[in-house]
Formats: sequence, C-alpha cells, structure tokens
Amino acid sequence: MKARSGFMACARGLALLFIAGLCSIPLFTLMVVSLCFIPLGLGVLTTPALVWLVRIYANQRRRLAAQWADIEIAVPYRPLPELRRPGLTGQVELLTFLLKDPATWRDLLWLAYDMVGGLFLATLTFAFIPYGVEGWVMAAGVWKPVVHAGGTYWYAFIPVDSQSTAYLAGLLGVAFFAIGLVVSSHILRACFLASRAFLAPTPQMALAARVRRLTETRHDAVDTSAAELRRIERDLHDGAQARLVAMGMSLGTIEALIEKDPAKAKQMIAAARTNSAEALSELRDLVRGIHPPVLAERGLGDAVRALALRMTVPVEVDVEFPGRSDEPVESAAYFAVSEVLTNAAKHAEASRMWIDLHHDGSTLRIAVTDDGHGGARITPGGGLSGVERRLGTFDGIVAVSSPPGGPTMVTMEIPCALSASRPTV
Repeated sequence: MKARSGFMACARGLALLFIAGLCSIPLFTLMVVSLCFIPLGLGVLTTPALVWLVRIYANQRRRLAAQWADIEIAVPYRPLPELRRPGLTGQVELLTFLLKDPATWRDLLWLAYDMVGGLFLATLTFAFIPYGVEGWVMAAGVWKPVVHAGGTYWYAFIPVDSQSTAYLAGLLGVAFFAIGLVVSSHILRACFLASRAFLAPTPQMALAARVRRLTETRHDAVDTSAAELRRIERDLHDGAQARLVAMGMSLGTIEALIEKDPAKAKQMIAAARTNSAEALSELRDLVRGIHPPVLAERGLGDAVRALALRMTVPVEVDVEFPGRSDEPVESAAYFAVSEVLTNAAKHAEASRMWIDLHHDGSTLRIAVTDDGHGGARITPGGGLSGVERRLGTFDGIVAVSSPPGGPTMVTMEIPCALSASRPTV
C-alpha cells in the first residue's frame, strides 16, 4: 500500500510540476502586466477576464487538493453583483469589485508562490523515485558510455568512474527509491497545505462570508414566515372559520325552529354537529402543520418515526438522537425531512426509502435515501431549494447526490447542541 501511494504521489508530483509551469507562470505574468495597464485603460478590459481565469485555475487546485491529499480548501470569493450597468461603466464597476475582493490579491500571491515554492515541492515529490532508478541504471553498466563521453559522472556525492563506484551509486539509488516511496506522499500533502495558506479564506474573510450568509438566510426566514402566516390565515378563512360561521347561522335557525318544527331543528343539529367535528379536524391538521404535537411531546426522533409511518412508501428509520435540541431546530429538521420524503415519493417514483438521523456532539446529521430514478437537483423555487433556505436560517447545509438511475441521497447538517429532554406541558 505504501509503495502504491508513493508511486501515485510521484506521478501526481510530475503532473503538478507541469501544471504549475504551464499555468502559474503565464497567469502571474499576464496578471501583473494587466494590472499595470489599468491606468492606460486596456487593463480595465483584460483584468476581469484574467481574474476569472485565475479563479478557475485556483478552484482546480482546490479540487486536486481534495482528491489527491484529502485537504479541503474553502472558496473565499465574494458573490459577483447581479446588476451591472452595460458598457464601459459596468466593466469599471466589475473591475472595482474584483480589486476590492481580498481573495483576488491572495490568488495573485499564490501564483507568485506557486512559481517558486510550488514548483520546488512538486519537483521534490517527483524526484526521489526516478533518481533512485537512475542509480540502478548506472549500476547496470550504463555508466561506461556516459563516463567515456563526458568524464566522471557524479551521482549525488558519488563520482561514478568505475564499476565499483557504479555499484555504490546503485545502493544509493535503492536508498533514494525507498525514501521516495515513504516521503513523496507527505511532500505532496505539504505542497497542498502550502497552497491552502494562500487559497483558503482568512478568519476575517470567513467571518464576512458567514455574516453575508446569515443576512441572506434571515431575509429568507422572514419571507418564509410571512408566507406561512398568509397560508395559515387563508386556511383558517377558507376552512375552519367558514364552518364556524355556518354553524353560528345554523344555530340561529335552530333556535327559531325548535318550537315550530322540532324535526327540522333536530336534522340541523345533526348537521351542525358534523360541521363542528370537521372544523375541529381541520384545526388539528392546521396545528399539526405548524408544530406537530408528537414533535413537542416526544422529540425529533419519534416525530420522524411517526412521519415515516404515514408515508405510502416503506421507510426504514435509524435514529441516534439522545436528548432534545432547541424547538426551532427540531421543527426545521422535521419539516425538512417531510419535504424530502414527499419529493421522493412524488417525483422519484421510489419504492423504498431510508432515514438515518444522528447527532455527533455538535452537529445534527440527517440522510434521506431513496431507490428512485435519480436526477434530483437543487433548483430555484424547488422543494430542495426550500429545504436549503429553511436550514440555512440555522447555518445548516444541504447536499444532494443523485446520479441518473439513482439512488438519491439528500444529506442535511445543522449545527446544534443537545440538552436533556424538555418537560412536556
């Protein structure tokens, strides 16, 4: 396993060597020249395009860091403004926005580093194993034509001018090869860690991004709450309220008929009783839609189990959720699971679903999997987009894995702490 990882790291070091040489040096040079040409006007047109190319290149390095070294590097860029004026004025505004973004200058510093430090570490990652093989080649007799053509050949600190010194070079080559198998993967990781120092957001940038996200999610929460209040008002007006008004009118008629036509009054009393039962049922459904009683009484785990039992598709539930979280968090998680299950049953044509709900000490994690046809995406205005907005209020995130043909897994994470079970009222 170590030998395989060493060979893989060596190959990846060679790839990084070519990537840095072919991309970092030209992009850094073009960026510096373009910035110098801003006062002349030409840089106003070229700099935004070059910044865009640099960001694509930097994002590719972030992906390689995750794939090759298991190092996650967050993207620090501010979202581009949606409204831009046309023409040169809009171009100047875009340039100003990009130059005010600290990530633009950190990318430029990273390019400068990558031209020197990145190339050096990539060379070290690649060099040990091939250099060890070179020592073996010398020991195999290749030293003779090399020495005859150019004199004494130095392999590291060994002057190769005879078969005995060639054997020494071969032994040293074994050492270099073994060292390469051991350290190449570590040097590759160090290469990406050094890049992360430039490409990852600083604490100030991360804080600013978090403030922006919280501002957006709070606005979404306010909009969602307003829409929910309008829905409740509409349901009350069109449902229970209308039935209660009809009951009041019926009771007034019954009062007038009870002496004149007792039989008719009795029929109307029966109808009023039916209307009262239906109004009570609608009110219960409405309350359940606002905050299910089982959620308030038994907690999120039992509420999710009850939700699964009401589904028409078989749902397996695995819950590891000791204690209780804050009521808003539990409510958001409950309705998020409900929305995901409904989407899977309605759109994915799933025949079976699974829910895994657990808490790892600081984060509530929920995974909802179905065996449907796949292809689910988070699209604006869709159900999953609503789930993302709902959880975003609590700094939660939603990730969707849904290849064509399925299966689909929707993973939700909400940072929260657990407390002892709340007493029921």
